[in-house]
Amino acid sequence: MTMPAIRRPASGSAMFARSQHSLRPLLIVAAGLSVAACGAPDRLRNVGRAPQLSAVENPQTQPGYRPVSMPMPEPQPISHNPNSLWRNGSRAFFRDQRAQRVGDILTVKVKFQDQANVQNTTNQSRTGSQTMGTPSLFGAERLIARTGADPASLVSTTGTNSNEGKGTVTRSETLATNVAAVVMQVLPNGNLVLEGKQEVRVNFEVRELIVAGVVRPEDIESDNTIDSNKIAQARIGYGGRGQITDQQQPRYGQQVLDVLLPF
Repeated sequence: MTMPAIRRPASGSAMFARSQHSLRPLLIVAAGLSVAACGAPDRLRNVGRAPQLSAVENPQTQPGYRPVSMPMPEPQPISHNPNSLWRNGSRAFFRDQRAQRVGDILTVKVKFQDQANVQNTTNQSRTGSQTMGTPSLFGAERLIARTGADPASLVSTTGTNSNEGKGTVTRSETLATNVAAVVMQVLPNGNLVLEGKQEVRVNFEVRELIVAGVVRPEDIESDNTIDSNKIAQARIGYGGRGQITDQQQPRYGQQVLDVLLPF
């Protein structure tokens, strides 16, 4: 007569291992939700509300601000001529109302139109063949023939390489608007460093336009305006933020996977 097997209660370590294994999917889901929720508080606070406009701030107090430093010509001394209203080194006889000092405002007429159509086709093909043998080598060819190899063709290599690539780029961009910019710095040669930012809220979408660069006072028109194509080191940015922009962006998880996945 065989005794029935007695099932011993699982030890504490085994029970902990099973509970940890059962909780692993929950931990993975919780980790994914925590990653996705990194930017959730700000979005949850703005549910049903229009995006807030940025406060007007001094760019010089922002982290990462650095004054522009460029090669400058030698300064010209200013001298006053006797019995003359003209001053050497002056840019105008009468006082100019155009922007010329730090804090002055001028209007930038942004006119950006760009069209590009590029097509590239590449075809590459290469074939190589090499043969090496020793038909006569001080009688050693007989020893080689005994092994079953052909002394006249000991080594034979062939190679083929083919590559074909095609690329097409079609681009058409047009932007026409005006934005007021502030003179942030006056360089030693008189050029002005300007920066301007404009925000327009339409329903639940904020459109942003940023303009920055270096201009010559001579290029500023009499009505205190300047064309964007006369701005050196121009930085022009146009974009937005809001519900429409959020819908056009992939989810956080997809963006993370696009960065991490190697294929």
